[in-house]
Amino acid sequence: MKVPSRSFLTRLSLAALLSGAAGAQAAEPLRIGVPVGLSGANSVVAPGVVQASQLATDEINAAGGILGRRIELEIADDASGAVGAQKAYDTLVFQKKVDAVIAMETSAARNAALPIIARGKVPYLYTSFYEGRSCNRWMHVNGWVPEQQVAPVVDHFMKTRQAKTFFLIGSDYAFGRGMLKFTREYIEKQGGKVVGEEYLPIDGSDWTAVVSKVRSAQPDALISSTAGGSPNVSLAKQIQAAGLTMPYGNLAIDEGTAKTMGDTAAGMYLSSSYLTSIDTPQNRKFLDGLKAKFAGQAKTANEFSAAQYEGFFLYKAAVEKAGGTTDPAKVVQALSEVSVDGPRGPVRMDRQRHAALTMRLGQVQQDGSIRILQTFDQVDPGAQCPDLK
Repeated sequence: MKVPSRSFLTRLSLAALLSGAAGAQAAEPLRIGVPVGLSGANSVVAPGVVQASQLATDEINAAGGILGRRIELEIADDASGAVGAQKAYDTLVFQKKVDAVIAMETSAARNAALPIIARGKVPYLYTSFYEGRSCNRWMHVNGWVPEQQVAPVVDHFMKTRQAKTFFLIGSDYAFGRGMLKFTREYIEKQGGKVVGEEYLPIDGSDWTAVVSKVRSAQPDALISSTAGGSPNVSLAKQIQAAGLTMPYGNLAIDEGTAKTMGDTAAGMYLSSSYLTSIDTPQNRKFLDGLKAKFAGQAKTANEFSAAQYEGFFLYKAAVEKAGGTTDPAKVVQALSEVSVDGPRGPVRMDRQRHAALTMRLGQVQQDGSIRILQTFDQVDPGAQCPDLK
């Protein structure tokens, strides 16, 4: 028998070493960052977003992960604002070295995070509704924008409640200002008139002076766009306490927050891409999954948590579409080419890195549930980022 040469054994050992290293690398988990407002204005909705992330992670891992690699979540508190977001993203991108970020955040947090995302070259799925026209080559958006959300509320008030005059109330930051700018323009385009427009800081809670101005203006309808969460609650309570009864459309309320508000939210109108009453196998699977995993601790599924859940499956599809690689540039390109059929229905971020969405006009009932009044199929987000390469 011929004895193997030393050089052959060396090559064999090196090959085994490289093979082992490659296997170890393949088994390394994929780290996905989830910065979210565990404190601050978004603390009311953040727990549901975290639960949706955990459920999606469990389901993907149970099915073999992504490319055979398990997902590990890296949760960070962005404190619902710019300063907190900078700290959270610095940690996630440069210390934790996450492979992707999937996040529902305030616009202030998102705007602060984007330069860090660009420096780190990390795929970023923004899962929150927002004021629109935020463009970055590393970011895709599966939440709604004003072009999809405002018209159902304004049109309903004008056509069925004969509203001609409107009062607008918002939080004084990108989302509040951006949403109400579009709303004012849309109202005026439809022949209506805005008789007042008032703002409080993003963490403001005393709406007394604003509510007084609403009473004096006597508008036919009221529309608000706050930072969501706690500002929604404080504003609605003060409107109710003041005895104001004109139709009220809330551009930032979610179903979970509405349920926690009891009869304070009753009668309020909203426009949403997700409601728990959507009767599809995909939504039932999502709701049953939350109930099974979190039992009595499960948060009410809402606009934010449904989009967050779908974001993980969009990322998985993009990695697979990219040829089985997590290379950031290839994954970002693939994110515009994939779709998922999730709790909200089909979602594909191919409209300048935004998504056409089916919208539902709803009204909050006494028990906090949402009655769907009208459905609008696959509403286009319009021109969001036409110059983005």
